Amino acid sequence: MDFNKIASDVLEIEANELLLAAKNIKDFDIEKAIDLIVSCKGKLIVTGVGKSGLVGAKIAATLASTGTSSFFLHPTEAMHGDLGMIGKEDIVLAISYSGESEELIQLLPHLKRFDIPLIAMAKTNNSTLARYSDFFINISVSKEACPLDTAPTSSTTLTMAMGDALAVCLMKKRDFKKEDFASFHPGGSLGKKLFVKVDDLLRCDDLPIVSRETKLKDAIVTMSEGRLGNVLIVDEQGRLSSVLSDGDLRRALMEDGFSLDCEIESISTKNPKTIKDKNILASDALRIIEEYKIQLLIVTNEDGKVDGLLHIHDLIEAGIK
Repeated sequence: MDFNKIASDVLEIEANELLLAAKNIKDFDIEKAIDLIVSCKGKLIVTGVGKSGLVGAKIAATLASTGTSSFFLHPTEAMHGDLGMIGKEDIVLAISYSGESEELIQLLPHLKRFDIPLIAMAKTNNSTLARYSDFFINISVSKEACPLDTAPTSSTTLTMAMGDALAVCLMKKRDFKKEDFASFHPGGSLGKKLFVKVDDLLRCDDLPIVSRETKLKDAIVTMSEGRLGNVLIVDEQGRLSSVLSDGDLRRALMEDGFSLDCEIESISTKNPKTIKDKNILASDALRIIEEYKIQLLIVTNEDGKVDGLLHIHDLIEAGIK
């Protein structure tokens, strides 16, 4: 068997169903559903059974992470006590390809009893689910990718894509920005990029600091103990004067007349890159480190005294990119 051809056919069949739905989108109640959800003062509850339920759970998760308060509720659980999770100001998005799933149909009269607005996703507007609904979104497909044309494949792909379409429409309607997305994903890479500040990662204790008169051999001990590959050099007032890096040390070793008894400042880097605002984003600090090709970014106060330092390894370990 040519499994590459089979896999390609599956993708092509499902892609064609998505394109067909895109062409017929004006026939669906998308705009009305969007207006209803945006005006909702409660939550959007997604429900469905079987494969539709699994897709519904993903849709609910996508909506919740993009600014629409939403959760998934299994219709069977709803019929056995969890109906109380649906409030009078909520909306229900019910998914059933046939529109006749028994567990879901049993729930519908109770939703109407509480006057809960209902958005339906099904393959036909003649189904029981569609007739109960206030707004209908067609998820019919002409062909499942399954060779028996029975297992939900194209239909579940279309349903999930339709959920994504709703989520994106709602993001556009609400002018949902990266900052909003990050606030729902504080542990993700975008959340870290937009919320973690230099002050959150700043090293302030046991810094490798020596005076300007320190001999190189003593500074090397401090460098080794600090485990940062650098030593900060300060003047009599405690203000940052220069920095000795392991690169400075290697270059000094190649010079004629090198001596471990030389004063550290004679081989150090003058005017090292520093910042005064420790409340800038860690991602901005990383850009500075990359731009100047340094490993260490030093934070000083208005008097030029060292407040702390940030090593590139701190940023990498924190997942800042």
